Amino acid sequence: MSNRIKTDYRDDMRLFKDGRSMVLYGLLVILLLVLPRFAGDYVLSQATFVFINGTVAVGLMLLVGYTGQISLGHAAFFAVGAYAVAVLETRGLPFLPALLAAGALSGVLGVLIGLPALRLKGIYLAMATLAFSFVVEEVIVRWSSVTKGNRGMTVPDASLLGVNLGSISAVYYLSAVCFGLVVLLVLNILRSRTGRALTALRDSDVAAESMGIHLAWFKTVAFAVSATVTGLAGALYAHKLAYISPEQFSILLSVEFLMMIIIGGLGSLHGALLGSMFFILLPQFIVVVKGVLPTRVAELPVLDSATFGVLVILFVLFEPKGLNGYWMRFKAYLALYPFYSRDLFRRNKIGATDLIKH
Repeated sequence: MSNRIKTDYRDDMRLFKDGRSMVLYGLLVILLLVLPRFAGDYVLSQATFVFINGTVAVGLMLLVGYTGQISLGHAAFFAVGAYAVAVLETRGLPFLPALLAAGALSGVLGVLIGLPALRLKGIYLAMATLAFSFVVEEVIVRWSSVTKGNRGMTVPDASLLGVNLGSISAVYYLSAVCFGLVVLLVLNILRSRTGRALTALRDSDVAAESMGIHLAWFKTVAFAVSATVTGLAGALYAHKLAYISPEQFSILLSVEFLMMIIIGGLGSLHGALLGSMFFILLPQFIVVVKGVLPTRVAELPVLDSATFGVLVILFVLFEPKGLNGYWMRFKAYLALYPFYSRDLFRRNKIGATDLIKH
């Protein structure tokens, strides 16, 4: 934790708050670049899923955590990106144009769903996006001449400049680069006038409008960016699995995406990554725990879902800032030890429940 005192407005506009942070992030990037040389295929696969889910979480965080717009329809944008890249590449379009087209198509759908939902917020907006997710899922099943319906689709290997990118390490690098670019994009949005407007909308749309902020424009921009990012992640997900089918993009996936940012910590890009890591690592932990549980309990089909649900309830009740809140307090503890006081960093109870109320 840095004790650097901000003395200029430009301090809030810096990409890195100080040189130490820049060095640490640089070391992290180097570690991620050399990871395929030391890690096995399983570790690389899990890291790839972290980056893919993290990309979705960053886009959803912009919409929910920074703009205050609840969405239960991001599985639809995810599915559109996956099916768009699969169909386009199957029909001969190269990987990079297909990837960009998949993101663009998801962004257009984000605008189309964002415009009718401008007058909705809270639980009503969640219901509207949920309905949109059902519509997209039904279209995928019924439009079998293009999507192959319930049979699913095989996704061809990605290739760039004649180089096959179908290996585990290649998909890992693609996902890592996409995640990094998306994080930079969202960071720059948050540092701009648009980011400040979105935050103002989250706090109070009435107050934001009184300051001259165009509600319809900025809400639509938030939906468009979030949907585009999610579509790109869906395209990478399709290449990671090499096969997609409608049941992979059910409403449960939208709920998982929302739970991811709640557990990670709303209003924090660090929280988006932490939530993604948590959701990838928790099933592995549950598998280990099942080995010591009684057989009757370990074989319950609802054990995984119940575990996730209980964790979300606990985080909402006792730690609305999620894993990022614990991380911030841990950094404060290291910086202030032995003078750290628990009351010095009292928990802020503004969390997911407040977004639903709004």
